[in-house]
Amino acid sequence: MKIPRRDLHGIGMTSARTRERLVQRLREQGIANEQVLERIRSVPRHLFVDEALASRAYEDTALPIGFGQTISQPYVVARMTALLIEGGHPRKALEIGTGCGYQTAVLAPMVGQLFSIERIDALMRRARERMRMLNLYQVRLRLADGWKGWPSEAPFDGILVAAAAPSLPENLLQQLADGGRLIMPVGAGRGQRLLRVTRRGAVFEQESLDGVSFVPMIEGVRR
Repeated sequence: MKIPRRDLHGIGMTSARTRERLVQRLREQGIANEQVLERIRSVPRHLFVDEALASRAYEDTALPIGFGQTISQPYVVARMTALLIEGGHPRKALEIGTGCGYQTAVLAPMVGQLFSIERIDALMRRARERMRMLNLYQVRLRLADGWKGWPSEAPFDGILVAAAAPSLPENLLQQLADGGRLIMPVGAGRGQRLLRVTRRGAVFEQESLDGVSFVPMIEGVRR
């Protein structure tokens, strides 16, 4: 589907000026990677939320997308993306929790291939449509249980998880390439922390970073 030019670029509260204010806020919060900031500026976030919420699309806040899920706060999307590509852009990356596809769209041009898993069928279908609309053909989407990862495509140089687990999923750790990085929230409620895990052979080095708030990582598939 071809998006009308005005819809891609936005007007009023979805205009370029509004997006620029968001980028400036992210800079002030410490996001320094210019490639990441340019993706935040250029990806039309208003296309990833319901029309009724479009006027709030460039606020630095999470918004509901249905099915008990949210589109992540732009700061968190930018932060996780910057952490994943720091030190080198992954040749092959895995995303767990496609959701509406916003994080997917921000990350996609920064990796060689992006494999993304969503457990809710309706969300995956919508995300697939948006990838086509934005000509992001390097993304492969799959309806599956994120806890299991995507073993047939492993190993991955980078894994980004957009849902919180009580502990690091062993399946995902084992699908990480040597030298690869896993970015994900771990913990429950207000105790969630964003972790970066780097694989060094059989050793997984962990860095505890920001306090975050994500929906829980749930097993199974919802059709």
